Amino acid sequence: MYRVVQEKNADFPVAWMCRQLGLPRATYYRWLDAAETPTALRRRELTDQVKTVFDSSDGIFGHRMVHTKLAAAGIEVSVGTVAGIMAENGWVAKRMRAFKRTTIPSDPDKVFADLIGRDFTAEAPGTRLVGDITYLRTDEGWLYLATVIDLCTRMVVGWAMAEHMRASLVTGALTMARDRGHLSPNAIFHSDHGTQYTSREMGAWCAGNNIRQSMGATGVCWDNAVAESLFSSLKNEFYHHHSFTTRQDARLATMRYIEVFYNRWRPHTNNEGLRPATAMANFTTRNQQLPAAA
Repeated sequence: MYRVVQEKNADFPVAWMCRQLGLPRATYYRWLDAAETPTALRRRELTDQVKTVFDSSDGIFGHRMVHTKLAAAGIEVSVGTVAGIMAENGWVAKRMRAFKRTTIPSDPDKVFADLIGRDFTAEAPGTRLVGDITYLRTDEGWLYLATVIDLCTRMVVGWAMAEHMRASLVTGALTMARDRGHLSPNAIFHSDHGTQYTSREMGAWCAGNNIRQSMGATGVCWDNAVAESLFSSLKNEFYHHHSFTTRQDARLATMRYIEVFYNRWRPHTNNEGLRPATAMANFTTRNQQLPAAA
């Protein structure tokens, strides 16, 4: 019986076969320890490593992200092998939902020129940043989240949450980025045409802090793709899998997602698999002071 499970493990999940045959899975693995070839042993070790990463992501990561985490840990394995292991064990990433816009467009005569032009890169942290607003539902009502993302490292360097979407929400996120040392003189901050970003309060804040505002076209999500991508990840990796009784519950959980999971644990493809905080720390180590934006 054990040999049947071993021979068919490329076609069917081991756990499923053991259940169908009435075999304790632990007993099968003990038999396998004594009988398996070096190739089979390597496969089982990789399966354990893939499961560890998949479970630690709370079932969020697909095979490419699991592969990125394994590669960052120095584990040599192909993307195809990871995909095969996940498929044979029935480990499927949680499904994504559609993402909806939150900000309200402003009058066209209040907008700023697009200084980014869909070039979401930066030679140094603090020189080119993007931001947006999204909403979080709680039993008490809406909680709104504004973020500031560094384009060099993809680190969320500033964020703010409130019960409203007034301009102070977005200036609060920028203030956090500034106070943490993540805004260079003459930096570009890119956003959509939301009224919060075209407000006098926002304009005064940027002028007072030597920040240049930039805006994409109205209703074109690709013009602020990095900010949209963050909120898509936040909603699908975290928010849609939880419910919140109070705004404070949502606030604390969102803070943990941003500061612990997204910034310091989740690998980012833009950083060749490095976590955003690691990419920021590496750059800061090489360059002790942030340069002024060009």
